[in-house]
Formats: sequence, structure tokens, C-alpha cells
Amino acid sequence: MPNDIKVLVVDDSAVVRRVFSEQLSKHKGIMVVGTAPDPYVAREKIVKLKPDVITLDIEMPRMDGITFLKKLMKYFPLPVIIVSSLSTKGSKIALEALSLGALEVISKPSEAYSVGDMSMQLAEKIRAVYGAKMIAASTQNMEDKPLTSISSMALASTTNKIIAIGASTGGTEAIKKVLTRLPHNTPGIVVVQHMPAQFTTSFAQRLNELCQMKVKEAQDGDTVINGQVLIAPGNFHMLFKRSGARYYVEVKTGPLVHYQRPAVDVLFKSVARFAGANAIGIILTGMGKDGAVGMLDMKKAGAINIAQDEKSCVVFGMPKEAINIGAVDYVQDINSIANKAIALLETM
Repeated sequence: MPNDIKVLVVDDSAVVRRVFSEQLSKHKGIMVVGTAPDPYVAREKIVKLKPDVITLDIEMPRMDGITFLKKLMKYFPLPVIIVSSLSTKGSKIALEALSLGALEVISKPSEAYSVGDMSMQLAEKIRAVYGAKMIAASTQNMEDKPLTSISSMALASTTNKIIAIGASTGGTEAIKKVLTRLPHNTPGIVVVQHMPAQFTTSFAQRLNELCQMKVKEAQDGDTVINGQVLIAPGNFHMLFKRSGARYYVEVKTGPLVHYQRPAVDVLFKSVARFAGANAIGIILTGMGKDGAVGMLDMKKAGAINIAQDEKSCVVFGMPKEAINIGAVDYVQDINSIANKAIALLETM
């Protein structure tokens, strides 16, 4: 159909190409216009078929997916979804691809991840990246330098403060831009990024190497403390809890919320309940409505909320929904969110 999203599947496995083509054809509004076993064939088909979205394997013969992605983003930028194994190596390479301009990542089917699950999630991700703004991967510059430490006087007043962040499509780079700008003694941060299991481990490790704060994938019962960021593990919800003066997280399974696990709404609603006016909420780039209602609950409980602005978003879906229902106090460019959060913390 003329209005279908045209998809090109690039994978060296004939089985994967066939399965993806068959499964995606079941989803209304999506049409696989071609497949390619390697980047050289893909290049020819991109010119000929003009796809809207590309799914890209990262381990292929003749030219690997990372090398191809670099060339693609330089000469013919298109929305790319990385298809990767659940291995540690695969997840690390996938994160590199996201930093180079890929917009989403999805796991190949495995014993714990069925073809049906893959098909549904891949279709959602294709819809998410379709028409997304292709923002060139930026290099480190003066704006990326961390802020100076929070003063000891201000820090004393932030011992019970926390920051909650939610993001989806384009969020890995947006989260990096926020966290790398924060000083080492920033109040505890809890983060939900829509991402498959295993990939959040590598994501947390990568951020830990770049940030002044300690960053780790959350485990059930982890204490939320100053100077530490907890990333919700893929395929698990993360809830914020309080016991006396201690903040901690609960990591658990449960039904999908907005087709997601972890879900931003689950985190934000728990922050509203247990942190209230001691919290700052930040909602970043992503498709859909996840996080909007939870952020409104946070505002009603006294929290101060920030949304990423449309211009700097890859997909202005989640922030827009939160803004539209009146859940947001400030709308900021991605490069100014960290500064705004610190300024607010020092006045709370």
C-alpha cells in the first residue's frame, strides 16, 4: 500500500530474513520491500527501493554492521534498528551502534524470547523510528563537561532528594548527555530506558565509564544514595520505595505497561508515592505515552518535572504527552537539562 512503512531487512542469515519478512507482513501498515545478506547488497537496494526503515544485523561477512552504519549515517542517513544477539559482545556492539546514530535495538529470538515476541516488539520499534529526526552523533565538546560539584551546604539539603528519568527511542544518547554533565555528588538517580534484557547491563557499564557518578544496573533492594545512578534492568520493572529514612528500589517482573517492561509509568508512580516533593522528574525522547500519567502523579505529589524539548528529541512522543496533560513544569533542550536539574535541587 502507498502509505505502508517500507522496511529493508539486512542480515546474513537466510532464516532470519525469511522470518522477519513473514512476521512483519502480519502487521498492518508495515511492508518489507526487500532483504539483503550483506551491506554491499543493502547499499544497492537502498538506492533502488528507498526504504523508510532498515533493520541491521551487526555481525556479517564482507563488511560488519558497524562499518556499514558509519557509512550509511554519513552519506544516506536513515532510521536504523539494530538486531543483535543477547550475548555480552552483541550488546556492547549494539550500544556502539546506538552512539553512531542507530535509533533502536532488538534481540534476536532465543529460547527465552519467542519469534512472536520479537515480531510484536520489532513492529512497535519500526513505527517508533519511522519519520524520526536523524540527529547526527555528536562528539565531546565544551558543553559535555560535567558541572562543578554541588556545594556542601546545598548537598546537605539534598540528602533526601532524588531524580527520576524516563526515556525510549533515542534515549540512550539523551541519557548520556544528561548524566555526563552531572557532578559526582548529585543526589541519587533512578532511570528507566526501554531496552531489552542484557543490553541494560552494557548500557550501565558504558555510562559508568563516562560519568562522574557511579552507574550500575539495579538489583532488587539496592539503596538509592547520593552519587549513584541505578538503571532498571531490561525485562523487569523498577519501583522506588522508602523504609524509614532509606530509599531503595524493588526490581520485579509483571505485566507489560504501554507494551514495555521496564515501564516509565511504573517508576514514576512509585516515586510520586514515596518521594513526593523530594523528587525531580525528567522525561526524554521516545514514542508513545509511557511516563506521562506517572509524571502527573509526581507533580500532584509536589515534584518538579522537566521535559526534553521537541527540537532536541529524536521522537517527541513521551515528552509531548506529559506536556499536554499538564505534568511538566519546565521544557528544556537536552544540553540544558542537567544544569536545570542542579539549579532546582539547590532551591528545593
